[in-house]
Amino acid sequence: MSDQSRTPQTTTPENDPDNRVEAGADAPLPAEGTDSRDSAEGLNVESHDPAVPEAYAAFMRQGWGERELDLPPHPVAPWAARRRTRLAEMFPGERLVVPAGTFKVRSNDTDYRFRPDTAHTYLSGNQTTDAVLVVHGDSDGEAVLYARPRSSRDTDEFFRDRQYGELWAGRRPSLQEISSSLGLPCRHIDELGPVLASAGKTRLLRGVDGRLDSALPADEARDEEFARVLSEMRLVKDEWELEQLQEACDITTLGFSDSVREWDNVLRYGERWIEGTFFRRARAMGNDIGYDAIVGGGRHATTLHWIENSGPITPGELVLLDMGVEASTLYTADVTRTLPVDGTFSPLQRDLYTLVLDAQQAGIDAVRPGAAFLAPHNAAMEVLAHGLEDLGLLPVPAEEALSPDSKVYARWTLHGTSHMLGMDVHDCAQASTGIYPRGDLAEGMVLTVEPGLYFQEDDLLVPEELRGIGIRIEDDIVVTEDGSRNLSEALPRDLRGIEEWIGALRP
Repeated sequence: MSDQSRTPQTTTPENDPDNRVEAGADAPLPAEGTDSRDSAEGLNVESHDPAVPEAYAAFMRQGWGERELDLPPHPVAPWAARRRTRLAEMFPGERLVVPAGTFKVRSNDTDYRFRPDTAHTYLSGNQTTDAVLVVHGDSDGEAVLYARPRSSRDTDEFFRDRQYGELWAGRRPSLQEISSSLGLPCRHIDELGPVLASAGKTRLLRGVDGRLDSALPADEARDEEFARVLSEMRLVKDEWELEQLQEACDITTLGFSDSVREWDNVLRYGERWIEGTFFRRARAMGNDIGYDAIVGGGRHATTLHWIENSGPITPGELVLLDMGVEASTLYTADVTRTLPVDGTFSPLQRDLYTLVLDAQQAGIDAVRPGAAFLAPHNAAMEVLAHGLEDLGLLPVPAEEALSPDSKVYARWTLHGTSHMLGMDVHDCAQASTGIYPRGDLAEGMVLTVEPGLYFQEDDLLVPEELRGIGIRIEDDIVVTEDGSRNLSEALPRDLRGIEEWIGALRP
């Protein structure tokens, strides 16, 4: 999301003698006569906030003690160094620029919480705003992180800037603190311009930082190749990454359990309560949610990406929960369970759920090194198509429906069974299609297996008792040397396990 221009304000110190301007008494104090954000963007608008006397500014710049941040060595540092070396070897003699990105406006002068670009953090471990990693393409993978450090006490920024000021946004680490933690040379971001202006082949990961996109000439073919390589590097996870994904799945399991423990409030307040409960766990033990939680009660479960989460949770129906925690290292889980609101499946719900569970198990069984990435999907669809045939829903035999020239079964399945998982919930999305999704699985890849059945409430081709029912079951699967391992297996998925789990946790 790009910055939005702001409407010029008319309130000034002269007509607001109490200095309580429209933004409220807690609005930041910009530089003399301008808003610091607007000035940086070149917008010629009148200040929304009053200027401050020089005496006050001078007084604020003195009398501060020094304190160091406790930034221990980051465990990703040795892994990230090896990744940079691999990257450099693929582009000898070139300069590779990977930005973290900057703030994005949510509304007016309020930003979203910052989340760095995936490739940047994958290669460096850095999660601060405005940083840029520069890797020099040689055998050693020499790299420098250009970062925006803590606010200087010699300027007004630390007490007046709402984005970077220490008193507004918190203490940013110094260059030395970042360097010591990440094991990476760091320089001030202001030193990057001359480096980029110097001669030499340069590749930029575009679409992350508009300032760099404007500053460096585009070469569509070379830039796309760079983005593709960065995406494909993440297809096979190293040991450290698998640990982070397991942690994300473990916290996700706790978030699901939290939601069931609060079922009285879930019945009272509906989908929103589950969303909020899960978010609390994600923020308490991780960085955030990995994606907007999908909480689909009843007919809302038939909308694949139902993120409004504003409906009721009704006894007798099912509720589909598609939720994942993003760990503090930005690796995310992606897990779905479909639960009976009453705690026990009805006979019809049991039959439909069993069909989806059997399809998922067929998909998981198909995950192994050397198998096609699409093998889990094909295996799951085989089960679902024959199940739909048994229900009398298909207009043709199941085998004909499964033909690439037909696929009529997909009216009730709608989506693919798998996607790669990692630091992005839909990971490695810019990889070559010949490698993903049309390539083969390899040890260390992590993918979801998530078949589903969805009977829309206005679908006249299904019996009335099926309408408005949606069921999806999703787990996070790592390809191992001899098959696969379920990272989210701690969360029950079979009928009996789910009913016992709900019974043990519900108040």
